[in-house]
Amino acid sequence: MAEFVVIRLGRSSADAVEWIAVDDNGTRRGAPGMGTLEQAAAEIRGRAVIVLVPAIETITTTVNIPIRGGARLRAALPFALEESLAEDIENLHFASGLRRANGELPVAVVSIAKMDEWMSALGDAGIEALRMVPENYGLARIPGTLSLLVDRDCIFFNDGADTEFAMQGARPSDALVAAGALAERSGDEEGVDQEADGKGHLLAYCEADDEERFSHDWIALRHELDSVDINLLADGVLPKLAVTVASGNSVNLLQGAYGAKTDYRSQLRPWRGAAVLLLGLMVVGLVGKAVDYNRLVQEEAALKARFTEEYRQMRPGDTREVMDPVNAVRSIKQGLGASTGPQVFLPSLRQLGDAMAQNTSARIENISYRAGVIDVRITSPDVATLDNIQKSVSASGRFRASIQSTDQVADEISSRLQIRETGS
Repeated sequence: MAEFVVIRLGRSSADAVEWIAVDDNGTRRGAPGMGTLEQAAAEIRGRAVIVLVPAIETITTTVNIPIRGGARLRAALPFALEESLAEDIENLHFASGLRRANGELPVAVVSIAKMDEWMSALGDAGIEALRMVPENYGLARIPGTLSLLVDRDCIFFNDGADTEFAMQGARPSDALVAAGALAERSGDEEGVDQEADGKGHLLAYCEADDEERFSHDWIALRHELDSVDINLLADGVLPKLAVTVASGNSVNLLQGAYGAKTDYRSQLRPWRGAAVLLLGLMVVGLVGKAVDYNRLVQEEAALKARFTEEYRQMRPGDTREVMDPVNAVRSIKQGLGASTGPQVFLPSLRQLGDAMAQNTSARIENISYRAGVIDVRITSPDVATLDNIQKSVSASGRFRASIQSTDQVADEISSRLQIRETGS
């Protein structure tokens, strides 16, 4: 279950902000708080942040355009709404939500200057928002019901369908009149969501003092509508707005130039421990391969010393430095008719060492030599690695490597590789 801290910005930079923790089921997690953005930041504690911005600074509406897709849609929105906006579209930021069942696309519009102001304030406080939502979207749409929320001198209203707005310095009755005017202007009889056999149902939210302050409005509206239900907000407006935006699909202003930037460092941070462990394992594996290689080098040096000694015994009067004692001994033994079997050991060992250096995930467990044939016990992670070693040994054309047996041991392949001189 996801948890959020919903932060409601004030109408001016001097106003205090409010915050409350909620989950995505709309359940409150503690009491609301009030203070500075820095104080709100201290309450985040690893939870995602949703920021509510003043409804009076935004325009929320709907459009019906067939274009789909983020970039193309954002480019088309300004021109679709240009005629209904008083300000130049170059100075405005446009954001869209999920398309509704009737094809209408909810859209929120706000000045770029105001967006920059909000983003700067959040950045200074060290707050990175997941979503930024006009606060009037916190009033849920209920089909067949007129919904209204009183917030000091501001009224949030929606008709349960497509009409929603915020009015400053208005009374509840003013919102109903405005909704009727909108419906009349659009020629939509359902604009105020009236039922065929009635005049509509109003669900209102307000604090106790607003119930008393607008008592005459409530009485008048009860005469005009079929029903008026008033829900008192004991803890203020924010908890009501927060549970709705946390569990619903509101228009997120953080789109386009204000969209979330991918932070690869934060994405990789949870994997840092695993990466360190993997690096450690790789180092251990490489150290093991280095030990194997050094052992082979030492064996090669010992064998060269042995062949040098054998050469001195065969040519006691030859005091010259022997550059290649193996070939020197081979020449002598060939001249004497001796077997050529032992002379393949060092070159084939060198070929094997090169193959192992190219396949560092494998390791040599045992090497034996007899009658011109090298038997090597190799452990590898898979058959493909073993096949690469076989091909690498055979690549020179002088030696032929063949796999004699393979066994599955735990997660590894244990195999016996036989190396002999081509033609033997």
